[in-house]
Amino acid sequence: MTSSSNSPKILVTGGAGFIGSHTVVSLVEAGFEPIIVDNFSNSEQSALNGLRAILGRDVAFYQADCNDATAMEAIFQKEQLAGVIHFAAYKAVGESVAKPLMYYRNNLDSLMLLLELMPKYGVKDLVFSSSCTVYGQPEQLPVTEQTPRLPAQSPYGNTKAISEDIIRDVVHAKVAIRALALRYFNPIGAHPSAEIGELPLGVPANLVPFITQTAAGIRQSLTVHGGDYNTPDGTCVRDYIHVMDLAEAHVQALKKLSEQPVDTSYDVVNIGTGRGETVLNIIKTFEQQTGVALNYTIGPRRPGDIEQVYADVTKARNVLDWTASRSLAESLRDAWHWQQKVSA
Repeated sequence: MTSSSNSPKILVTGGAGFIGSHTVVSLVEAGFEPIIVDNFSNSEQSALNGLRAILGRDVAFYQADCNDATAMEAIFQKEQLAGVIHFAAYKAVGESVAKPLMYYRNNLDSLMLLLELMPKYGVKDLVFSSSCTVYGQPEQLPVTEQTPRLPAQSPYGNTKAISEDIIRDVVHAKVAIRALALRYFNPIGAHPSAEIGELPLGVPANLVPFITQTAAGIRQSLTVHGGDYNTPDGTCVRDYIHVMDLAEAHVQALKKLSEQPVDTSYDVVNIGTGRGETVLNIIKTFEQQTGVALNYTIGPRRPGDIEQVYADVTKARNVLDWTASRSLAESLRDAWHWQQKVSA
């Protein structure tokens, strides 16, 4: 299906996924025309129904694998794209340790294909979905964009670091691409309509969907991995950002890229709230906001988990004119309303 609008068309790879679908909403609200590509390897077709309910119309969609050169080139030929937001990637840390080649092949090849197609079809702007995993366990907090990238704890994290380097090198080779890599922290929440949200396939790997599924009775109990860390209450500290704040950061990134010179412009920006929250504080805040008591226990530490990380967000404010505006309480309420809807 092709789009009919005169608005700038933005290819959103992985656009039926958690962050991708929310970014599609923000793109439409900002006057862009998103073109979704997704193969549903880590998402559900129901996200497209949710987008229709929110936007009151269909969004152009192609079911394709981002590593399929023939399919991707056909999309670039058909749609006159103004930019690309690249979310599509395998993202389970544990699985990447067990299947490293699968992760390297999928995550790197899909990016390199886009970087070949963009200059061929005159598409200049790329926003790349990177991750705070590139910092590993930093020695100083909060982390700035100048914080050294430490060796990744997993092949997944390493694909993000390598992808950043690939994009930087391609931009500096003067191929008429300008790019921003957004290093995000922990996205949570859902669209306030509860029409779209995080839909983990199988057992959730992330804290908040595990909390909401426990509250909904889908999981018997929640295990907090480690209560003896050097943090205020002994549990890990992360920077949790509402997914709609994160979505809006991508739109700002696109707008700011269009003001930059082509051929030389590559940058990385942290996208978080600038606040670190402990796991126990997330649990307590969820209980206060929903009135649901959670059945949880403190278990042993989980291999590969870092103790604490949160963002310095000065650069996002200065470079993107963007700041997270939604509270932790709002994020957890929205996540719960989404869980109640999908559990109903």
